[in-house]
Amino acid sequence: MQAGPLTASKSTEHTESVVSAARSDEEESGRRNPFTLPADSNIFLLRKQERERKRLEQQKRLKMKVQDRGLYATRKKARQAELWCELRAGREEHAANEKASELRDNPAWKVAMIKDRNVEKESISEFISKKREMFLLEYALAVKREEIDQLERAAIAEEKKLGRAEKLLEKDSVMFDEFLKESDKSSVEAIKTAEQESKIRQEKVSEIKRITAKMVAIKSDISKYEDTLKEYSMYKDFLFKLSPPEWQQEQLARRRSSQRSLPAVAEKDKGKSAGQQDKRAESRASTTKKELPPLRNSRRASRHTIKIGKQSPKPSVEPKTEDVNLSDYESFASQEEPEMYFTDPQQLLDLLTDLEEQNLSLIQNSRETEESLEDLRQVLDQTRKRMEKETEQLLQQIDNMTQNIEQEEERAAQLEIKARLFSYGKYKEDDQDSMLDTLGQKVQEVYRSCIGDSEGNLSTLQMLTAIEGRLGELLENVDSIPRDRVLMAEKAKERERRIRLREEKISQQKRHQEERLQKALERAQADIAKNKGKKLMVRSHPPERKKKEAPNTDMADREREEHQYFFT
Repeated sequence: MQAGPLTASKSTEHTESVVSAARSDEEESGRRNPFTLPADSNIFLLRKQERERKRLEQQKRLKMKVQDRGLYATRKKARQAELWCELRAGREEHAANEKASELRDNPAWKVAMIKDRNVEKESISEFISKKREMFLLEYALAVKREEIDQLERAAIAEEKKLGRAEKLLEKDSVMFDEFLKESDKSSVEAIKTAEQESKIRQEKVSEIKRITAKMVAIKSDISKYEDTLKEYSMYKDFLFKLSPPEWQQEQLARRRSSQRSLPAVAEKDKGKSAGQQDKRAESRASTTKKELPPLRNSRRASRHTIKIGKQSPKPSVEPKTEDVNLSDYESFASQEEPEMYFTDPQQLLDLLTDLEEQNLSLIQNSRETEESLEDLRQVLDQTRKRMEKETEQLLQQIDNMTQNIEQEEERAAQLEIKARLFSYGKYKEDDQDSMLDTLGQKVQEVYRSCIGDSEGNLSTLQMLTAIEGRLGELLENVDSIPRDRVLMAEKAKERERRIRLREEKISQQKRHQEERLQKALERAQADIAKNKGKKLMVRSHPPERKKKEAPNTDMADREREEHQYFFT
């Protein structure tokens, strides 16, 4: 953390050493001959010294407080003041030098200087050295005077330049003031014109809004009258349709005859309108001002046309020729009022009540027909679905039956051979048939309990295959069921099986006990048969030695349980 200040202190020490070295070099150069040119390395050294001086001044200024720094303009002015002070000091020194040169050139001063002077004998070398020093001093003084003259000439040239610059600045300021005055004047005029234009624009906008409001009102009136006209035309058509057909044909014939007479009236109106248009053109050419046309006439004309559309025979009150022509034309088109078949409102009411009754009856009939149609559609859909389902099942059964027939035919051939061999043994056909019937009944019961009622007449083998498929599905579902739930279900089934076996065992014991009691009762009630003589005895055979075999009780119990579960 302390590396920064150390390096900064080292750099300042280095710069101070360089500046001190430069000052010592300047002092030594001041002692040396001032008219010798510096070497190239000294020129670079001077430039380096000037940079170091500026950098030190910058660092010193940065270390100063804000209130002590001042502004750039003040520093610039201070620099100019320093230059003016140096220039004034140079002028004063030049004036003093001139006075001294005048005194030296004065013979009286020379006499006074050498009057009381002791003249000593000097050698030629001393005299030459003194002369040489005098020449060098005079040469230095001449060079300095020439330098001073050059500086004075440069100062005079700079003063002239400053004067010209001041005059130019004054001229520019005057021109700028004139430009500001002109710009203010033009801005005032522009503001006035803008205000006038804004006022005119606002007036135009207000006029446009007023005209648009009138247009909107006119359009709303037109739309309202159009709606009423449509409503009246609808009523007219309705009444026309309610009238008898003979009267309708008569009205259509009258309308066609009136339409044939329209072209002649239209030609007369065209001639009148052409003359009136020429007069209007001449009157418009004489006018010079452009004004908006009043909207009252147009509104009245629109209202007048709407009244004519309503078939009102009142003439127009306005003196405009266009409205008169249009009203004459339209009044001619509808000069005859339409005849009404119905003269009394009661006729319409009676007719409407009859139509309403007919409409209600028709609506009721249509609803009944729709309901019956909907019922028929539902029945048709149900029948179609049922038939489709039955057809699918029958087709599937046909396919299964064809497959089963093929399999059964193959099996029948094999079983026929086995049956022949089987019939030669101790089993009889009647016993086999009864056993197959009981087995089929048991399989059917298992099928009903596992799958449900059979839709078709399935054979025992088909039911067994269905049971086997259902058993496979259940085993697959068992794999997806959690193991805990499976164990709980197995335990519950095992408990139910044990309870059922216990109950069956108890009931079997009860039946056995009842049979024993029945037999004992029968023996007690039976007559006692007395044995007469000795009972015949069969010759006894020697006992056979039987090998003791460990009975597989687990398998026997399992088979017994399965037999009881599936066949009882």
